[in-house]
Amino acid sequence: MNVFADTWTYLTDPGNWQGEGGMLQLLVQQLLISVTALAAAMVIGLPVALWLGHLGRGGFLAINISNIGRAVPTFALLAILVTADHPGVRTFGPYGRAGVATLIALTLFALPPLITNAYVAVREVPADVRQAADGMGMTGLQKFTRVELPLALPLVMSGVRLALVQVWATATIAALVAGPGLGRVITDGFYRSDYPKGIAGAIVVALVALVLELFAATVQRAVDPTPGASSRGRRHPKSVGRRRVAEAAEPVGS
Repeated sequence: MNVFADTWTYLTDPGNWQGEGGMLQLLVQQLLISVTALAAAMVIGLPVALWLGHLGRGGFLAINISNIGRAVPTFALLAILVTADHPGVRTFGPYGRAGVATLIALTLFALPPLITNAYVAVREVPADVRQAADGMGMTGLQKFTRVELPLALPLVMSGVRLALVQVWATATIAALVAGPGLGRVITDGFYRSDYPKGIAGAIVVALVALVLELFAATVQRAVDPTPGASSRGRRHPKSVGRRRVAEAAEPVGS
């Protein structure tokens, strides 16, 4: 049996993509649960990490608490959640069986890179740039929104980018508790020794991960305050920061 030829045949057969339980439906389900989990993690983690970075206090504790999630396997957490009365294995709207448990597990999994990158991004804004903003008479909130946050956005987006790809790849574990997503194709294929099916599911997961990585990288470049600068000729963060202070101060003096 030529596994690779059979895998290609499986991928190019429209019948495997259409209808209930088809690859396309499972792909959309996994995208939905991944994006929802990432959005929840951003809502929970980013405001706290960014504000702690602005204050310069509590970051060590926040980072270490969030990093506890790195030491707990996501599947182990999911297994614990589905055995509880709530959230358990109940179907949750479009997220399918064990939808709430899967969302909680993936959200906690996404928090460490988001919190770490966001906190470090704000703390790495040069001290003299902060002092320049203070000298322009900016309030703490103005300094944060007009100077610190724009300079921190590329590194913040780096954390979002990392979390997005990790959550997408990890979302396949939902299939182990009969949840939604492409993991069902992978687990069913290997469980039944239908290796072309399992490999086909893994290939689709890998290809979508690559697309998500490219999309996130494009967004990260778009929010960079030094667009188009080469690694050799890139302006120093301090000069960029001073320019941001000058631009941000313009509305104040108008």
